[in-house]
Amino acid sequence: MAGVNMIYGSGMLELGQTFSMEQLVIDNDIIAMERRAMEGIPVNDETLAVDVIKEIGVGRDFIGHPTTMANIELASDPTVFNRDMLGDWRAQGSKACADVAHEIVVDVLKNHVVPPIDPAIDAKIKAIVDEADQEFLKSKE
Repeated sequence: MAGVNMIYGSGMLELGQTFSMEQLVIDNDIIAMERRAMEGIPVNDETLAVDVIKEIGVGRDFIGHPTTMANIELASDPTVFNRDMLGDWRAQGSKACADVAHEIVVDVLKNHVVPPIDPAIDAKIKAIVDEADQEFLKSKE
């Protein structure tokens, strides 16, 4: 929230002695939520739901109102954390976020295809490495 642009330790457990792909997926979700919050949340009559609050009344439950549910993802749109109402979450099997993260890991390992590097970019990378290798070899002479 203070303007950091790098978060260290994603996927790490036990002070970095252990790495978990599931924890990486969970951390990625948290980082996405933080970034979304840093973008700001629109504040207007619709997002404040002033009319809905007037309709329902002070002290009454408006959390399950369709307007609230329609705007719930404004702050973030997580893939691992289920924000459904408790009864709906239970009806869906009460899946823990670690289990959802594991399913994502399995899917990525099975289905993700890494696009090839653009040949022009690959050539530039190789040129940089070759130049560094040559400088290193010269320093050894």
